Parts: sequence; C-alpha cells; structure tokens
Amino acid sequence: MTNKVVVAGVGMIPFTKPGASDDYATMGANAAKAALADARIDYALVEQAYVGYVFGDSTSGQAAIYGVGLTGIPVVNVNNNCATGSTALFLARQAVESGAVECAIALGFEQMVPGALKGAYTDRPTPMERFVKTMLEVQGFDETAPRAAQFFGGGGRAYMKEYDIKPETFGRISVKARQHAARNPFAVFRNTVTLEEVMASPAVFDPLTRLQCCPPTCGAAAAIVCSEAFAKKHGLDTRVVIKAQAMTTDRNSTFDEGDMRKVVGYDMTRAAAQQVYEKAGVGPEDIQVVELHDCFTANELITYEGLGLTPEGTAEKFILDGDNTYGGRVVTNPSGGLLSKGHPLGATGLAQCTELVWQLRGQAQDRQVAGARFGLQHNLGLGGACVVTLYERQ
Repeated sequence: MTNKVVVAGVGMIPFTKPGASDDYATMGANAAKAALADARIDYALVEQAYVGYVFGDSTSGQAAIYGVGLTGIPVVNVNNNCATGSTALFLARQAVESGAVECAIALGFEQMVPGALKGAYTDRPTPMERFVKTMLEVQGFDETAPRAAQFFGGGGRAYMKEYDIKPETFGRISVKARQHAARNPFAVFRNTVTLEEVMASPAVFDPLTRLQCCPPTCGAAAAIVCSEAFAKKHGLDTRVVIKAQAMTTDRNSTFDEGDMRKVVGYDMTRAAAQQVYEKAGVGPEDIQVVELHDCFTANELITYEGLGLTPEGTAEKFILDGDNTYGGRVVTNPSGGLLSKGHPLGATGLAQCTELVWQLRGQAQDRQVAGARFGLQHNLGLGGACVVTLYERQ
C-alpha cells in the first residue's frame, strides 16, 4: 500500500540576475513561506524538509529553513547539479508515499554569480571528468567557449548532422520562450525577441548564440507535499497529485556510443519518461502542458523526442507547426523556461513544479493552458541525474 501524494502548496519568488537578489537564506525562507501560505498550513505540521542548492556550504538548507521556524525536524541537504530541485521533490514525495511522514516540504534556492558555470575545487577530480573525456573524444574542446555550451551545443550538432535541420530551428525556441515569459511576472527576461535578433546575438558555440543560452539566476521555490488523508483532515487543496515520478542516472550508452545527445542525457530522459508513462498508464499524447529542462535551445529540441512528445527525427516539424506552444498540441515551458524565466540551479525543479501546479489548478493567469489535466516535468543535471514527474488534476 502506498499513499497518494498531494501537492498541497507551492510558492516561488521572482527570479533575478546575480547581484539583484536577497541572500540565499532570505530567498529560501520567503519561498517556503509562500508555499505554506498557499497550502494554508502552519510549518509546525511539516515533518521533514528536503532542501536543495548547488553553490553553498553544508547545512545551507538549515540556514534557509530556520527562517521559517525552529521545530527540530530533519533537514536533508540535497545537491544533484541542475536536477537538485526535483531531486528534493523526489525525496519528499518518497517519504510521503511510503508513509514515513504525512507532510514534507521540498525547497530549492540558488544565489549565483555572473558568468559561465565553474567547478568549485581545483585540488581533486571533477565529477564531470568522464563526461569531459567523452566530449574530447567525440568533438574536442574549445578553450574559448563555456563548457556547458559545448556539451549541449554538441548535442545540437549531432541532431543537425543526422536530420539536416536548420540552425534557425533552434533559434525559434528562444523566440517562443520569450513570448511565454512575457506573461510571467516571476521571469528574469520579459521582453520578446525576434528570430533575427536571436540569430544575430553573439555566437557562443555553434549552433548556439547567446540568446539561446539560459542566464545565471538567483531565486527560490518550494512545494508542500502530503498524503491525501492528511490533506482532507486539514481541509487542504487536493486538486493536484503526483501521478508518477522517476529518477534515472547514466548508463553505458552515455559514454560508449560517441553521441553527444546521449552524453547530455537523452537516454536518461527517455528512460525516466517511459517509467513514468508506464506507471501512470498514460502516454505523451495525453499531456497538455510540459515544463522541460531548456538550459539551451538544443536541449529543448532533443528533449521533445526524449519525452516522446514527437517521434524521433520530427522535432523541426513539431516546432515549425507550432505544436510546442499555445494553439498547438502541447504547450512547452509556459513559464518561459530556463531560457527566459531563469535557471537558479537548486530552485529550477521546484519552480517547474510550481508552474505546473498553477496550470492544473487554473491559476496561471495569462499563461493558462486551457483544459490542462496532465502536466509533465523534466529536470536534468549533468553528472548525472534526470527526474521526470507527472502531475494530474483530480
């Protein structure tokens, strides 16, 4: 027997550029308070906290959650690269589903600095060493380009080589992201851009231009998850449940097949999505709204196929037909995604959760996807981890 897991409350703060935010402890506490207020419960009812961040000292999670209250509950600090927020949610969901607790909070935050991502240590092996070695063997390394852009740009190159699509196809994803973010008061970038502006922005790593790369961002988001029995006992909102969830890590194909798409997580994505669809008894054709990990436009395009939203080799047609936006088959990243809403690493997965809960409740205002019943979330971290979560409106 397992408990049905309700997402009773969600909350986030507006995302900002580095230097324009509060400190991480304040951001985290404010997002947690927003989720508790949305759930309409007191923090004293929360039994465990799972707190995610990538750049921070040990027990930074306590520093943030202590701003909400000092109740003595277990606080688990989580770091899983860019999949950190959804990993915290995965752990909170497991605790509730198993019956270990009735109510838990998942919180994520990040206080970032300007510029490309860099490792924190120079005196020990990097966890990305095997990935970098594989990239060197497949495409070499450009000392002038950010490493993350080379990984995901390489995935885009591999797709272009196999299916002969145009570079502008990737640029169209940025145009769509900005159009969506223009409706989102929590997004970093709310100004729209044209395809010409995207393609004319400075080159980062072919086929990626600057406007096709997510910005370093500061922010926080949180979710309250509980059993259905707990929610009913306390009169909480039970409309949105986690129907299914899966986390995957790398297999041999990441390193052995010489395909940059697999190096950046295509097979992790596909495996997690298949597990979720099988467990939920639904397919990609049943999904109305998706928040997926668009750290670069190339990854959004690859992920369409990894999640089964369109058959392999058809992502360009999917984009050109407008099937990835309002009026199309499935609205992807109505929040603006990582490209335009922003990507504070530890908060991203919980910001995706927040957007989808708002969508399924009918609370997304100008971004609302009409008739949304199923929302799919995809959060990816190199190194690696992928979490796919399916939410359902009851």
